[in-house]
Amino acid sequence: MSLSHAAAEYMLSDALLPEPGGSRAERLRLELPSDRLLKFVTVGLPLLLVSLAFAREFSAGSQISCFSPSNFTAQQSGYVDAACWDSLLHHGLDAHGRLVTKSLWALKVFPYSLLALAGLMFLPALLWRSTAAPALRSDLLFVADELDKSYNRSVRLVQHMHKVQQASAEPERFWEEYERARRERYFEFPLLERYLTCKQRAHSLVFIYILRNVLLLFLLVAACLYLAFLHLTGSFQGEFNCSVTTREPQIPPLVPCKLLFSSIFQLLSVALGGVYVVLLPVVAYNALQLCRWDKGLLAVYEMLPAFDLLSRKMLGCPLNDLNLLLLFLRANVARLASFGRLSAVGALKEAAGAADRGDIDTVVDFMTLLAGLDAAKPKNQ
Repeated sequence: MSLSHAAAEYMLSDALLPEPGGSRAERLRLELPSDRLLKFVTVGLPLLLVSLAFAREFSAGSQISCFSPSNFTAQQSGYVDAACWDSLLHHGLDAHGRLVTKSLWALKVFPYSLLALAGLMFLPALLWRSTAAPALRSDLLFVADELDKSYNRSVRLVQHMHKVQQASAEPERFWEEYERARRERYFEFPLLERYLTCKQRAHSLVFIYILRNVLLLFLLVAACLYLAFLHLTGSFQGEFNCSVTTREPQIPPLVPCKLLFSSIFQLLSVALGGVYVVLLPVVAYNALQLCRWDKGLLAVYEMLPAFDLLSRKMLGCPLNDLNLLLLFLRANVARLASFGRLSAVGALKEAAGAADRGDIDTVVDFMTLLAGLDAAKPKNQ
């Protein structure tokens, strides 16, 4: 056995992927990076603002300051502050001089509305986790395992072809059998291809994903409208006239009061509304990215023999579970050991093509070249 053949055998034996250590399911990401970022911002930002609001409330003590008459005692001033804080009604005059009242309770419950908003923003992620994540986990595990196994099968096929070519007494006969096997698709992976074909005809996962983004988009728009309503109706009014019902003649009918936290809440609402407006096109892009095929990942696996999913399967409408599965496979590309190997082989293939070796069109051809079979292959082949 020549030195080149011995080196080729060692190289091919090292090319096999080892069995993955631990459970692959524990390391899978069942959310796209953009979805994780959206969940973190839409849920985490209101919680952060709520913590700031409650910290301001606890540190400042009383949230209201009423200008009671100067002859009031401390107990009477405290009573006026408590009564006005409980009612939070502004008494004023309209354009016709009539007495009107306006409730400021929206400002009082603003921190709790932010807490409820954070809970509502978590609903799209909860919907995805409870309905689509289990099925997506199974699909990702199966496809990732089959892609790695397909790579190993190709390497073992090259090892077998290397031994058959060495033992063959008629090189021409060997290459004829090889070309016939490729024409009749003996090298294909029917289980994986048929599974991905079935995923192309399914629409359950993509429906839930679009529903998640539509629900999140609706909640963002509703939150922005709610915050705009608070500003337009003057709910963040810092000063108001309070009416204290009492029998004491020295207490005026209307006492001017000031809310100490109205400007803080107004600033928090502007910040939250601005961030939510910026996130609206991001959510729309998440839903619209399914309108085109993601061919980048499976294009690497086209080097495997008879693995032509791009040319045969990706010609129809991209709104199906297969396209969504490809997006999640790209997000979990670190869990695909074969992807890195084939990417390196693809880079070497381009380098070999630059050296006038244009007959290398699959990973099997490239590995047979490295195994020394290229020298025995007729030039017209």
